[in-house]
Amino acid sequence: MLRRFAVLLVLLLVAACTGDGTARDTPSAAASSADVKGVIVVASGRDVTGKNGIRQQLIDAWNARQQREDSGFSARLVELPGSADEQRGQLLGALQSGSAAYDVVNLDVTWVPEFAEARLIRPLSENLIDDDVVPSVAATARWEGQVYAVPFNSDVGLLYYRRDYLRAVGVEQADLGDGLSWNGLRALVDTLESRPARGAYDKGWTTQLAPYEGRTVNAVEAFASAVKDFSPVDGEGRYSATVGELTAGIAELRRRTETSYTLQDAVTSDEASSLSDFAEGRTAFLRHWPYVYPTLYRTFTEEQLGVARLPGRAVLGGQNLAVTGSSQRAGKAADLIRFLTGRESERCLLEAGFAATRTSAYGDGVRCTTATVGTSSSGSPAGEGADRVPREDGRPAYARSVLLPALENAVHRPRTPLYGAFTQTFTAQLSPLFGDDPPSDEKLAGRLDAALRKVLPD
Repeated sequence: MLRRFAVLLVLLLVAACTGDGTARDTPSAAASSADVKGVIVVASGRDVTGKNGIRQQLIDAWNARQQREDSGFSARLVELPGSADEQRGQLLGALQSGSAAYDVVNLDVTWVPEFAEARLIRPLSENLIDDDVVPSVAATARWEGQVYAVPFNSDVGLLYYRRDYLRAVGVEQADLGDGLSWNGLRALVDTLESRPARGAYDKGWTTQLAPYEGRTVNAVEAFASAVKDFSPVDGEGRYSATVGELTAGIAELRRRTETSYTLQDAVTSDEASSLSDFAEGRTAFLRHWPYVYPTLYRTFTEEQLGVARLPGRAVLGGQNLAVTGSSQRAGKAADLIRFLTGRESERCLLEAGFAATRTSAYGDGVRCTTATVGTSSSGSPAGEGADRVPREDGRPAYARSVLLPALENAVHRPRTPLYGAFTQTFTAQLSPLFGDDPPSDEKLAGRLDAALRKVLPD
């Protein structure tokens, strides 16, 4: 039932842009002999490692190889402006209408089912994903039993904290380990509140609760922490949550965002504003992504800053590379993806600040020789000088002990072609929780359940 509904909905959307209601056959990206030589255009969001960032450097390295081989191919990176939601809209519109000749698209992990169901991207060879890819990450590349994308860089929620603030109020163990719970975090905040730090400090922690994807991520983390194996959809994308599960999740989200220890501005914060609040010293704890690790170490020292796994469950993020259904260079595009997601490339991504998708990148046997990392200052809030990131054997010091275990234990957001409708509904229905007169957990759960049943067929 769901499959028929989802396919019909997606095909109607495609028909609205193409002028016909027929499904377009999408060949696999296998036969390079038919490829038209020329430029492979890669569409992606902004590279958070800055101008001439690591993604561009890896593409430059592939181009140099093609030039040496006189293959007749090269690649060009096109960065799309706007937020993730705006980029999704741009890619959908461009691929459905044929208005942009993209060969490779860098998709948020939540978009893969939607683009695959709409036949906007091609099935890829199974051998593009091997056992070296972190299993939780590898699962984001498939839809309906086929590989449609290859994990490029991953992401997971982490907890950044001020070691110096904790020491200032007498906390002797200022290095937080894996055993930290939300109750433990709350106790640390209570200690800070009882003996306030000087300067800009205001409240204990901050995160991203503005009405966009950041709120969805924080809510899913709370729901998954409160309800074992929580997911609002089953393996086939059908709505599967209960009012009881939603009630428990809302109660946990409410507890995590109480005004007594959450920075007031968190309710309107996105990634940039929450990072700024933390960097300015207004709070001691920050939930954020791995890419801010280098940025923060251009502001703080190791004595001031620490990073740990997020208490409870953390959401998996990241981007996957896919070959478009309309590409005339599909075989060579797949070759480019193989290079960009290979072992050395993933090590380069890790050293530059991204979360690598391959386990080998976190070990000692792989080196980054195709790019220059750790020297750009573009990620610094103040545009300041040299890289001060703590490193072990070239990789960020926290990578093997904190980041890799966080990825391995991360939870997925709902995997459905209707993810856009889910996240919009989920975010909107949770808004009253952050208002002046929030309803009870039970009442809000009932409203959320009814709304989700309208957009996620059962």
